Amino acid sequence: MIRILCVGKIKEAYLKSLIDDYSKRISKYHHLEIIEVKDESLEKESVSLLKIFKNNEYRVALCVEGKSFDSLEFAFKINEIFISYPIITFIIGGSFGLSDDVKNACHLKMSFSKLTFPHGLFRGLLLEQIYRSFKINNNETYHK
Repeated sequence: MIRILCVGKIKEAYLKSLIDDYSKRISKYHHLEIIEVKDESLEKESVSLLKIFKNNEYRVALCVEGKSFDSLEFAFKINEIFISYPIITFIIGGSFGLSDDVKNACHLKMSFSKLTFPHGLFRGLLLEQIYRSFKINNNETYHK
């Protein structure tokens, strides 16, 4: 299973459409769950996120100081994680980012870029890369 933990809700219809499209595509390969927590202070967001964590999951904090992957490396990493863990959970912070408590509770810190993205758009980018990784890992056309 893939879980996406996010701070805040998506309000824009075009972003909801993007997220829904890639969610449906991913569901052909794996169960996908998107969980949203309330956009509040960093401390409150941290408490909310930490409560949702599971013992049997591999947690990935999405943050600017994390490790960068290209699409092939990301696909390989997903395959590698699923060997040992039934759940991969990606955590997207709010406008304040992620607290050190949340980052330290994760197995991996991952960065898509040094750029800052709107949270809804980033959620779509993450889902697209997860979908791309499943296509790569299944030797299906899409990647290039």
